[in-house]
Amino acid sequence: MTTDTRVLVVEDDPDALILLRLILDWAPGLDCTYLSDPREALALLASPRWDVLVTDMQMPGLDGLALAAAARRTDPLLPVLLMTAHPSMEVAVLAVRGAVTDFLTKPLNAAEVLAAVERAATSRRASQRRILAVGAHPDDVEIGAGGTLAQHAARGDAVTIVTLSPGHVGGDADLRREEAAESAFRMGARLILGDLEDTRIPENGPTIDLLETVVGEVRPDVLYVHSRHDVHQDHRAVHAATMVASRGVPRVLCYQSPSATIDFRPSSFVSIETEMSAKLAAIAAFETQVATRDYLDFEVIESTARYWGRFAHTRFAEPFEVIRDASEVGRALA
Repeated sequence: MTTDTRVLVVEDDPDALILLRLILDWAPGLDCTYLSDPREALALLASPRWDVLVTDMQMPGLDGLALAAAARRTDPLLPVLLMTAHPSMEVAVLAVRGAVTDFLTKPLNAAEVLAAVERAATSRRASQRRILAVGAHPDDVEIGAGGTLAQHAARGDAVTIVTLSPGHVGGDADLRREEAAESAFRMGARLILGDLEDTRIPENGPTIDLLETVVGEVRPDVLYVHSRHDVHQDHRAVHAATMVASRGVPRVLCYQSPSATIDFRPSSFVSIETEMSAKLAAIAAFETQVATRDYLDFEVIESTARYWGRFAHTRFAEPFEVIRDASEVGRALA
C-alpha cells in the first residue's frame, strides 16, 4: 500500500464496522475514516480528497448505490467497493450502471477486503492525471485557476506550473521567485520558472522552445493557459505560443486574468467552493504584490468567484474557455 491511501468506510451495522476497523487499521499505508451514517458521508464526499470509498449496500436513508453515484458526481474516477450480504444479478447490473468498482460479499473475509482495497488504490494511482498550468508572470496562474489546481492536487493529480517570467517589472525578481515557489508549494504543485523578459515575452522563438520542452517532459492530460482575449501583451503572447506547443495535448482551457477583455467567453465552470481557502492561501504567498495590487484584494477575488459560481450552481467557481477537449477521462474538472 502507499502511505497516503485515503479510505472512507460507510457501514451502518456496528458489528461489521468493528470488523472493518480490525481489518483495515492493521494494514500499513491506509488512512481510514469510518462512518455509520451515509448522510454524514455524503457531506465528506463533496470534497475530492478520497482514494477509495467502501460502502454497504443496504443502509437507512441512503443506500450504497445512491452514495456511490453522489461520490462519482464529485469525482468520476473514485474507486467504489460495495459490500452486500445478498449479491445478485440485479444488484450487479445496478452496480455496473452506477460505476461501482468491485463487490465485497458478507460475511467479510479479511484477505479479500485487503486485496480489493489494494486493487482499488492501484487503479486510483493509475488514473492520476498530469496537469500543466502556464502563466506569463508569478500569480497569473493562481488568480485564474488556483482553486481548480488545488482541486487537482487534492485528487492526487500531478500538477506542474510553468511561469515564463519572474516578473522583473512588477518588483524584485528574486523575491517574486521565492513567492512563486512558496505559492506552488501551498498548492501541492511543482514550479518551473523561466527567465523571459517581463512585458517583452515573444510569442515564438524562446517561448515556444521552453513550452515545447516542458510539454514534452510533463506530457499533460490537461493544460490551463491565458486567454487570447486579454489587454496584456505578455498574456496574449503566452497564449499564442502555448497553442503551438500544446498541439498534442488532449484538453486545453483558458483562464481569466484581471486584464481579460469583455470578449472572454467561458463555457466551462469549475466549482471551487471547497478550494476557495486554498486559492486565497496560494495568492497570499505573493506578499509583495498583495500589498500593492488592487486585483489581488481577497474581496475582489472572492466576489469574482462568487459571480461565476452562478453558472456552476455553487458558491464559488472559476471560468474557462475550452480550446480543445479530446480527452477520454471523466469530466470531474473543467
